[in-house]
Amino acid sequence: MQHSSSYRLTLAHINDTHSNFDPSMQQFQLQFGGKSLRVRSHSGGYARIAFQINQARDAALARQESFLFLHGGDSFQGTLYFSQFKGKANAHLLNLLAPDAMVLGNHEIDAGNGPVRSFLDRIDFPLLAGNMDLSQEVPGKAAALAGHPQLLDYDNASGCAKVLLKPLGDRTLAIFGITLDQMAIIARPDPDTLFVNAIDCCRRTVTALKAKGIDHIIVLSHLGLDQDRELAAAVPGISLIVGGHSHTLQGDFSELGLGDMTYGERINGCPIVHAGKYAETLGLASISFDANGRVELLEGNNFFMLDEQLIVEAGDSEFDYHDVLAHLKRHPGILWSEEDAGVKRAIEENYHPAIHAMEHQVLAFVPRELVHSRLPSKVLPHGSELAPWVSRSMYEESRQLDARVQFALHNAGGVRQSLSQGQVTVADVLGRLLPFELPLVKYAIEGRFLYQALESAINAATNNSVIGTGAGSFPYTYGLKYHYDGRKPLGERILSLHLQHDGQWRPLEAHELVIGVSTAYTASGKEGYQALQSCAWQETVAELTLPGAFMGFIRRHANLDEPLAPQLHYISHR
Repeated sequence: MQHSSSYRLTLAHINDTHSNFDPSMQQFQLQFGGKSLRVRSHSGGYARIAFQINQARDAALARQESFLFLHGGDSFQGTLYFSQFKGKANAHLLNLLAPDAMVLGNHEIDAGNGPVRSFLDRIDFPLLAGNMDLSQEVPGKAAALAGHPQLLDYDNASGCAKVLLKPLGDRTLAIFGITLDQMAIIARPDPDTLFVNAIDCCRRTVTALKAKGIDHIIVLSHLGLDQDRELAAAVPGISLIVGGHSHTLQGDFSELGLGDMTYGERINGCPIVHAGKYAETLGLASISFDANGRVELLEGNNFFMLDEQLIVEAGDSEFDYHDVLAHLKRHPGILWSEEDAGVKRAIEENYHPAIHAMEHQVLAFVPRELVHSRLPSKVLPHGSELAPWVSRSMYEESRQLDARVQFALHNAGGVRQSLSQGQVTVADVLGRLLPFELPLVKYAIEGRFLYQALESAINAATNNSVIGTGAGSFPYTYGLKYHYDGRKPLGERILSLHLQHDGQWRPLEAHELVIGVSTAYTASGKEGYQALQSCAWQETVAELTLPGAFMGFIRRHANLDEPLAPQLHYISHR
């Protein structure tokens, strides 16, 4: 047993994996030998992550050190694996990776509590949600979460998170999970499921643990880096925060044309670690604590796990392939493509066949890349090139069923990636572009409420005088054209709003009743769209989902080569 002023732990962590079980294509920009090279390679995936975790676990055991593997939330959504298997594959493959714990992410609860219950019934590890209050849960409900043996939620009696305890030498290591207290805004939990303030819950839990003599405390967080910083500053006594939600890649990857962020940055003496997104990278750290729970030393990094088969583009320049490979092998943030055979076999035998079938169902041909950016920028002053096409598909497919529909309104976060030039398949749409199979909802609403909804959603996306939930709320439309000036006072930022009728634009009057279509997520008032709840009526569009509308639209249009006039004019407050 370890008796020392220093307590050592090897930590492995991932977050926001979003059902990316296969390796993902990565693109790097290298300045090498006086030349600029674009290098592509596949990274990550569950079989490679499993290999590296097993190596790290075995090495820690050989050193008689504690080992911990944590998942920072958002395993769900993102690829065809989730669209097709609805979380069953996530549970199965995570069991093979054997995390010590995972925190509940917002995308786990996109479709209510039912998928969370199914996930809990399948997993072999605890799901942490220390600020999820289930004390009001309806007795006897089908998707009950309260009391589930794999869930460590909020203890209403103590006002603290339920805690996972692990040995650390002759001390005890406490781990508890905290997730977004804005969950009702950003996701779709059941109405009887509440989320208490994250910082207050953490403060009470840390105080209670300290009172029991437990000083080594890890918070497994799905708050995002900015809120993790706030948490560390507000709550002394946390040893380490292992985070997720913001898709933050820490580490110095500037030589690869990526960012340079401190891995394990400290706030109030507390290190915070994040591991990027989509199972592309794995965080590995060697950590030394003192007897009071403070991290004395944290050495580690995030690691890409790359193929040795590189695709190198150098324009007219000459290069030596083996020199480029050797250069990458010297980078401290790159591991290579060894895979765990059991995990690889489980993916190939159980899940690949269904996915491969969809990859061969071609819907259309796109003559050029349509770039998706959530917010307008200097490069894309009208924002996303793809989201307006998605809005148009919602509008046109809904009008086929109900000619009263006059406009479509969609949030930027519902579109997940750009659309590459070339063939578009069912797999592209369901697995990458529009992985959320949200129903479409039509509604009748007065113009004044649309003014409010548009301004509120943009304010939330840009944190302009409000506390937002991320850029995903930014609105894209078809049949509506708006002008937003973020420099104006609250309530006056939508300078004009026009409705398209018979190919002409006319001003939308404040009390005019119009009929629109959005996803069920947006129509329910999430992420700044609360004013849509002031509609006169809402109806689900029968048998039409967001990806279904887009697939039907591009099948009929064959390609997306028409010019699509901008339907927004945006002036930033900055």
